[in-house]
Amino acid sequence: MTGLPESMTVIAISEPGGPEVLKAEQRPVPAPAGNEILIRVAAAGVNRPDILQRAGSYPPPKGSSDLPGLEVAGEVAAVGTDVSRWKAGDKVCALTPGGGYAEYVLVDGSSALPIPEGLSFVEAAAVPETFFTVWHNVFELGALKPGESLLIHGGASGIGTTAIMLAKAFGAKVIVTAGTDDKCAACRDLGADSAINYRTADWVTEVREVTDRQGANVILDMVGGPYIEKNYQAAAIGGRIVNIAFLQGSRADVDFMRLMMKRLTHTGSTLRAQSLEAKARIAAEVEANVWPLLAAGKCRPLIHARFPFTEASQAHALMESNANIGKIVLTIEENR
Repeated sequence: MTGLPESMTVIAISEPGGPEVLKAEQRPVPAPAGNEILIRVAAAGVNRPDILQRAGSYPPPKGSSDLPGLEVAGEVAAVGTDVSRWKAGDKVCALTPGGGYAEYVLVDGSSALPIPEGLSFVEAAAVPETFFTVWHNVFELGALKPGESLLIHGGASGIGTTAIMLAKAFGAKVIVTAGTDDKCAACRDLGADSAINYRTADWVTEVREVTDRQGANVILDMVGGPYIEKNYQAAAIGGRIVNIAFLQGSRADVDFMRLMMKRLTHTGSTLRAQSLEAKARIAAEVEANVWPLLAAGKCRPLIHARFPFTEASQAHALMESNANIGKIVLTIEENR
């Protein structure tokens, strides 16, 4: 790897705990092999699984980096012997199983995509985890169709804002829940047809009213807990409920009779643990269906804040405060 440094700065988890356990340290720059590419990272997205990993409740998959960071953008610095699509100097964004909080990261070449025209490194770093997740869960598992209604819990989050934009781009009616009036207003500004403050309104009743008593066709839920039972109440006949997280717990007291009487489908997924083949298939679908929208400016990742990657602890504290509307990104390029 001619011209590359021998060591790099990374942000490691010194021990399970709060944001303060994120520490900068030096590690060797890895070398790509086979179908791997080495990316010189310019920016890295911050995601809720990073928070869970830092706290010790979401270990990385076997064989993956122990560093947090599930999405990056930057330039290809070196490629493995089996790589044909990429070459040094290509500008890419990529989904990673871990390791994104570093100056260099190894990813499988099939998990990388060219940065859409017009997007900065910071914007591109906010794309892979959220756009892959939304595409897979809303459009593949949830099978959202034009004219149907989508209920998004956590509408102001990175996932939520992405889901709003994509669902509207593909002709769906969008309803969101959020915890403040400001967040509800931001969701409406992004295109949501209805935004419900779950702290001041009964969102089940509101959802049924704005859908003419029909209920939501697809529900994207990252809350879990008591929302599981309420989702069954708010869903339409033949509705599809997709869980991507359980921030209020994965256990609930649920009347499953509604599952039968409404002919509901309740499913879910995690992206990180899926095989390289599965991720490559999702990447290809996203490139074919979503990349043209990004290149045309019809949707764009919403960036709430950016931090130098050596200030990752502040970025984590912001995410845990739930004050963000959109994505939080770590920037690395200016630290060099």
